[in-house]
Amino acid sequence: MRPASITTVPVPLGDRAYEILVGRGLLGEAGSRIAALEARTAAIVTDGHVGPLYAEALAASLQQHGLRVSIITLPPGEATKSYASLERVCDAVLEAKVERGDLVVALGGGVMGDLAGFAAAVVRRGVRLVQVPTTLLSQVDSSVGGKTGINSLHGKNLVGAFHQPSLVLADTALLDTLPIREMRAGYAEVVKYGLIDDPDFFAWCEANWRGVFDGGPERDEAVAQSCRAKAAVVVKDEREDGDRALLNLGHTFGHALERITYYDSARLVHGEGVAIGMCQAFRFSVALGVCPPADAERVEAHLSEAGLPTRLAQVPGGCGTVDELLDAMAQDKKVKGGALTFILVRGIGQSFIARDVPVASVRAFLQDENSTSRP
Repeated sequence: MRPASITTVPVPLGDRAYEILVGRGLLGEAGSRIAALEARTAAIVTDGHVGPLYAEALAASLQQHGLRVSIITLPPGEATKSYASLERVCDAVLEAKVERGDLVVALGGGVMGDLAGFAAAVVRRGVRLVQVPTTLLSQVDSSVGGKTGINSLHGKNLVGAFHQPSLVLADTALLDTLPIREMRAGYAEVVKYGLIDDPDFFAWCEANWRGVFDGGPERDEAVAQSCRAKAAVVVKDEREDGDRALLNLGHTFGHALERITYYDSARLVHGEGVAIGMCQAFRFSVALGVCPPADAERVEAHLSEAGLPTRLAQVPGGCGTVDELLDAMAQDKKVKGGALTFILVRGIGQSFIARDVPVASVRAFLQDENSTSRP
């Protein structure tokens, strides 16, 4: 099936520039698109859920265009982003005789993209990477921008590298069979772009979110606009030295929740943590007196309408004590000199980086959240 239409989102990073292609049916063109990168060998890294659906077809398409292909399949789930899995992938990529000019192809969601990307960054001190994201979350966020990594006992994504892909193929038709929970989790990252600096896009989401879920043209538009927003930030601040940190809206809270739940996807997936985290960022901003309460209420109402959790009490099995949450936040990558850094808001589309946030203020807020949160 040829794509009815393709949107191309450029990421102009000089000699590391690449394109993000968005459209229904793109997987059918993957062989020719990837072969144009002029590699000889490709190692497809996928998981036990996605691999049986798409890996053989992708491999056959690449082989038809002259590439030698191997498939590396790992268990699905956040727990796979580990040292052990990284070792397994690196050894398998080397066994496949992937050279510096060859390709690692990440086929799957954010876990496969992060893990395969990190392996590509370190094998032979860097081989080329193609991202073929198969979830909404990975299409609008993790496949773009070059952040790769694995989790540590100390926190999420604390071991990794910046390694830009050579190409991103976002086939939005692959989302047709995505479980509704995963669609909702990815949608949290779509909404994030409106909350950061584009109130018009947030209003668009409020009006069009059902079309995104149902697979209409709104889905392609949401993915393309999200990629444009992220690409614009990455080009200005590739290594998160400045404004790229705004992309972490909701993530300081969200990553802490993921750590507290031991990355158990049965309890909490990343996008759900981000949804709760974004609502907390707005409520914390209200508590600090910098954001109108009506904006926080509007954000919570929309995410709730889309089926996402917005409160701590909605985390199955609980989310630990205030001290445990604070300890998890202290391991966040955005901590500098031991001081907590948050992405806070002055309103919808008005995010800012708040450094040196007093721990006492965070503690008081979390205590209030624990005591007043309702499922």
